[in-house]
Amino acid sequence: MTHATSKPRRGRPPRVPRDDPDTRAALIRSGTEVLTEQGFVVSGIDGILKRVGVPKGSFYYYFESKEAFGRAVMEHYGAYFAEKLDRHLEDATRSPLARIEAFVADATHGMARHDFRRGCLVGNLGQEASGLPEGFRAWLRATLADWQRRLARCLREAQAAGELDPGADCDRLAEAFWIGWEGAVMRARLERRASPLETFIMTYMEGLPRQAEASS
Repeated sequence: MTHATSKPRRGRPPRVPRDDPDTRAALIRSGTEVLTEQGFVVSGIDGILKRVGVPKGSFYYYFESKEAFGRAVMEHYGAYFAEKLDRHLEDATRSPLARIEAFVADATHGMARHDFRRGCLVGNLGQEASGLPEGFRAWLRATLADWQRRLARCLREAQAAGELDPGADCDRLAEAFWIGWEGAVMRARLERRASPLETFIMTYMEGLPRQAEASS
């Protein structure tokens, strides 16, 4: 007597464990690496899967499309970068302006560690804006606005500490920082060296409106 054996339906991907956060997290980490190097439009799913050693069927178990995967990578990167900013900009052991310099030094070290191949995901996607899904553009705008709010809060602390002129427009200064920062990151990747980042932060800090010393 023979026993029937169950076979997967032809054309369907193999099943994967229903609860496997490690695989999903590995895919998102791999996607973050690839998208910070190459951007979204030209990045292929196959290259991301190869890095992790995951079959394509498993990928589509976790993400219904490349766009859904991109959204997950953006959410991961956004949370990571917000934590990084807070770690520096809320560091009470440093003066407010020194916190900004510490953030730039840390980010520069991170880029150098990867030989300046990886940039900022927001900057990379911003350069592809015309070819991105509309939802991506909304996320980019919201993320940059969030970064600006965090930096503006630090700049207002600098005002309270007497490091900046009381009349300085901290929101505008924060916006100018991120506009310049993304350009500096792009230039650093192009030149494969840190000097564009160093030039940017030196020029930015020198241009801040400082509080005038009281005359004797």
